[in-house]
Amino acid sequence: MVQTEDEIGDWPLPRAGEQDLLDAAPWLSRQSALTLPLADAALAVGRLDADLAGLDETRRAGFLRRLALAEVEALLWVLGRPLARDEIGRDLMDARATSDLEAMRFARWAIRRLEGQGGESLRDFLGLHSQPPTGAAMPRLTGDSFDDAALVFAEAMGHAQGLHPLSRAPFALLAWRMTELSPPEEATAEALVWIARDMARGCEALTFLPIAAETRRTRSDAGPVEGRMEAHLTALTAGARAARLLLRRVDEWQDRALRATQPVKGNSPARVIEVLAAHPLVSAPDVEKATGLSRITSERMLNRLEDLQQIREITGTRRFRLWTARL
Repeated sequence: MVQTEDEIGDWPLPRAGEQDLLDAAPWLSRQSALTLPLADAALAVGRLDADLAGLDETRRAGFLRRLALAEVEALLWVLGRPLARDEIGRDLMDARATSDLEAMRFARWAIRRLEGQGGESLRDFLGLHSQPPTGAAMPRLTGDSFDDAALVFAEAMGHAQGLHPLSRAPFALLAWRMTELSPPEEATAEALVWIARDMARGCEALTFLPIAAETRRTRSDAGPVEGRMEAHLTALTAGARAARLLLRRVDEWQDRALRATQPVKGNSPARVIEVLAAHPLVSAPDVEKATGLSRITSERMLNRLEDLQQIREITGTRRFRLWTARL
């Protein structure tokens, strides 16, 4: 079910020529003029993927979770339901706080999808996020109506097969919106999750490419073809470079924390610091399980690192406490 011109007017898209934008020819033509930005984006993504491929499995999964939390934080701004990544992380680790339940519902779904969970079909992809938010102006398509929309989307993407996986994101975002795969209030955010996964299909270690924060800054989801693709490639390059810088900051923090704990005898500090570097949030039981240290020793080392200003507690409760590195 493709929207009419009047219906499209409710979305943050240019009204003129929307149907023409689903013609792949102008996008293919524009891609041929953007070989250098596309090469820059591919290089940045390749370097990030190689960095993650060089990590052990635990460290890689932890860094992907760290990236996913930042990505979902940016996506929630797109939804107009902002939540800090610390709050999202607390919810994922069952240290729940009072928050926007609809925003947290989306966050849990998006984290799972960005980490590679969920089927490949659009129905499976959206299956755990099938209910529209309370008060939504338009219900989510279901049954045959959704299948029809998914078919139109697949046909549109088929016409764009000549586009590189890294450069077809603006086309995919437009097609997603116009085929009503998501309610208007959630269309951009849900589409960006699908796009982030789609762009990473050829990667060895990455399950998604970070794009949401830079898309918000560059507004690569709006405007004519000439500007959308170039802005997207710029955002993609910046997102990959920012992720590599984040990985470097984690390594630098680990070095600082090791220096700060040199006066402490034994290898307990190094073992605890390794756990904190590998995961965005940790509890004392996490440290105990990962290091083999006793619960008392784990708690003592976490408190010591907090006293040394190397980590901070984000829960503020004594019953279930979580810490994160001060990057």
